[in-house]
Amino acid sequence: MNLSTNLRQTAQTTPDVTALLYLDQKISYRELNADVDRFAAGLAARGIGKGSKVALLLGNSPDFVIAYYAIVRLGGVAVPVNPLYTPGEIQFILADCGIEAVIAVGQMAPLAPMVLKMLPTCKNVILVGADLEMEGVSTFEAVLNTGGEVPTVDATPDDIAVILYTSGTTGHPKGALLSHRNLCSNANSVGDFLNMSEKDLVVAVLPMFHVFCMTVCLNAPLYRGATILVMPRFSPTETAKAIQFHQATMFAGVPTMFNFLLQHPEVVKEDLSSLKLAISGGAAMPVAVLEGFEKKFDVIVSEGYGLSEASPVVTFNPLDRPRKAGTIGVVIPCVEARVVDEMGNDVEPGVVGELICRGDNVMIGYLNRPEETALALRDGWLYTGDMATIDTEGYFSIVDRKKDMIIVGGFNVYPREVEEVLFHHPNVREAAVVGVPDANYGEKVRAYVALKQEGSTEEELIEHCQAALTAYKVPKEVIVLEELPKNTTGKILRRELRKHESNTVS
Repeated sequence: MNLSTNLRQTAQTTPDVTALLYLDQKISYRELNADVDRFAAGLAARGIGKGSKVALLLGNSPDFVIAYYAIVRLGGVAVPVNPLYTPGEIQFILADCGIEAVIAVGQMAPLAPMVLKMLPTCKNVILVGADLEMEGVSTFEAVLNTGGEVPTVDATPDDIAVILYTSGTTGHPKGALLSHRNLCSNANSVGDFLNMSEKDLVVAVLPMFHVFCMTVCLNAPLYRGATILVMPRFSPTETAKAIQFHQATMFAGVPTMFNFLLQHPEVVKEDLSSLKLAISGGAAMPVAVLEGFEKKFDVIVSEGYGLSEASPVVTFNPLDRPRKAGTIGVVIPCVEARVVDEMGNDVEPGVVGELICRGDNVMIGYLNRPEETALALRDGWLYTGDMATIDTEGYFSIVDRKKDMIIVGGFNVYPREVEEVLFHHPNVREAAVVGVPDANYGEKVRAYVALKQEGSTEEELIEHCQAALTAYKVPKEVIVLEELPKNTTGKILRRELRKHESNTVS
């Protein structure tokens, strides 16, 4: 079980199949594997080897794929980082894991000397698309053309391959330690479950530094010999055009992407007619969006669930039997999952509890955080912090994050339930619900919405909720914004809404 070995085997089996499509580039498996070898040799010449931690601050591109696989080919540890993070956020991650090299976009060239100075463990900065050359700083092309042989590495399946920092929606992010076994197991399970093959063309428009893309759109397709359509960023029209032009067969996205494709008037059914499957993850998909997307494009959406600590996929809606809208489906191969109470006992079907899982995909632990590791990993099970139910057929449904639950006068309110109702209003484009302090009931429900067009009032939206929800679940306030704040994967940031609320409450 080794990510690098998987790629090398695919290159030997299907060398002439196109591995990557990017803009006007077409890269075969033979060419990709050769470039990984060349880049690995260049990294080795600069002191990168087994256990070396190398940060990737890159957008979606062949450079990301080459660097990622070259690092793990040397037995190193890839640390993907969102290049749009603030300097403070980036510095925390690089310092926390003791980074030894940084591979970054050329726009970060002015910061290269500062990185080398502020991070004593970092000896190399490698820039993509920049000409800066100085001590400790190289260009991507220079590393690629260094020459030399790739050293033989004594690697095991339990060696760490990737440190993936959680999104950090609250507090500092934690580095999840993912081994080759974790990532290979999940890639293989995903490939099996989705029936992925060399005949597939998978759209990689999710950020490659995010584990959803890394497994579903990168590791699994490369393991199965599929072709990856690498898109640098998401645009509803450009994504639809690319799917139509290249006749893509699989699209993976977060609910926000599906919503944008659904709402955009220039994106029509014919644009997505080549898709045999669309995959949603990263956040709960509103049923109204799922059903609207399937109706407009005649494409089945398989909603799934995962988290960084599980490499990430735990469940998907099955392809060989009915998909249940509003659920996250059933467990994928080689993964077990349960719903338990606070004592760790299984709950009855339909009863809310915490979703826990185990399998070869579950992380080793958190970097330098033994106490938090002990809380997350108990008796071989990963406690996800997500509240869920399971039905009699083994389909799981996410109710909400444990920490996002709102308690109104002792009654539990799960934001997703209220959001689903808001999404069924014909003029609501986006919705998010948070709890805010209330002197009488402890907390009250506040909703934030973005509208399709002007006209809907707070009173109208509250009345809409009153018709579908019991009184304590109905938002006491509805605030209209032009757009809800999101991170780079399209997940709505509740913490930003809480900042907004602190500025609006008198």
